[in-house]
Amino acid sequence: MKKIAIVMGSKSDMPVMESCFKTLEEFGIPYDVKVLSAHRTIDEVIKFCESAEEEYEVIIAAAGYAAHLGGVIAAKTILPVIGVPIDASSLNGIDSLLSIVQMPGGVPVAAVTIGKAGAKNAAVFAAEIMAIKYPELKEKLKSYREAMRKKVLEG
Repeated sequence: MKKIAIVMGSKSDMPVMESCFKTLEEFGIPYDVKVLSAHRTIDEVIKFCESAEEEYEVIIAAAGYAAHLGGVIAAKTILPVIGVPIDASSLNGIDSLLSIVQMPGGVPVAAVTIGKAGAKNAAVFAAEIMAIKYPELKEKLKSYREAMRKKVLEG
């Protein structure tokens, strides 16, 4: 199984992304974490994208403010990119969300909710994408959903 790449625009995004790491670990999906900025380390972002397909199956890109990281990555690879908007500005992450979802036709970035719930959803969505290829993940996802259902019913 190839890994998932989690790319964050800043080290300060790490606490928000903890739920992503934990969820991927629960599913047994290997991942790497990188800190790269679409604006401050563009050469490194491009270099990462040029070889990403060799090692990764999905890329999760977390960023705040303008949040162009996911879009830049999506422009340079055909791997699925999931954008996690980070609540880093006075606009409470709305700016980040809009930056992620406002992609031109033909260069998609999937967007999840703002913050920690979005980080967790990015991990689950990445697992769903990978479950197409890996049946063991499909079973883990079914168990995950059943555990959530039981938790709600038990109150």
